[in-house]
Amino acid sequence: MFEDLCRALESSGSSVHAIEILTQGEVALHKCFDADRAYPVYSAAKSVTSMAFSLCCDDGILSPESRLGDFIESKYKSSFPQGFDKLPFERFLTMTAGSYPFRPEGDDWMKYILSLDVDFSDTAFHYSNIPAYLVGAACENAVGQDLMSYLEKRIFQPMDMAAPKYTRCPQGHFYGATGMEMTVHQLAMLGQLYLQKGKWNGQQLISQKAVSRAVSPHVFTGTDHYGYFFRAARDHFSIVGKWGQRCMVYPQKGIVAAYLSHCPNEAAQLYETVNSYITRESIG
Repeated sequence: MFEDLCRALESSGSSVHAIEILTQGEVALHKCFDADRAYPVYSAAKSVTSMAFSLCCDDGILSPESRLGDFIESKYKSSFPQGFDKLPFERFLTMTAGSYPFRPEGDDWMKYILSLDVDFSDTAFHYSNIPAYLVGAACENAVGQDLMSYLEKRIFQPMDMAAPKYTRCPQGHFYGATGMEMTVHQLAMLGQLYLQKGKWNGQQLISQKAVSRAVSPHVFTGTDHYGYFFRAARDHFSIVGKWGQRCMVYPQKGIVAAYLSHCPNEAAQLYETVNSYITRESIG
């Protein structure tokens, strides 16, 4: 069934490491063009941060309207730029909290971020790693524990899945934006969890409300729509990392398609190849 897709990927010139397609929760294709191992997934880590935020909401600790500044360490509060303390989590989750540089810098990322001159009245979409870092650090403070430990107990262990490797900031917080490694199967399983609206083996790991809120379109980016660190298209939503890391979830078809690659220049073409195949074919 997937011979045409595999041939298209092999002949495209794209450096695809692996692809996995799930139909109705079952592995329909698991094809490795390179070693079957964990690879960097870059900004796909942001969707894991979104997952942690959803759990905080389910626990009644946070809400999209909660002020992120309330959950930053007290030693930084005197450094808050004017207006920062009023910004809700939702502005950061949707990349609409002003225009930040692409990544945090220095020996103290929080200090650096709070020193930036940012126009918080700007509600347009501005892509950056900084909002995801701030959400991750704030969530960690909200739950009072290492965020990956929180996710491991609530998500990865119930799914019988090893927690992915991840990166911390110089102060020890979960980076939240990048620096994570996953296998293609791990990435596909996370997509399947969201396809199943947060339910796994009869257990509601994330509420349906939180899942729907995370993957629904909240802001137009200029080319597509964005949820809470998820990309949202007309008939599917995606976990996305640069250079061709993607997990596409098609709720109406019951299909999850995940792939890992190293495509600095062909990521858009790779996405179109896989998406057009899923859209065209009757699978399952």
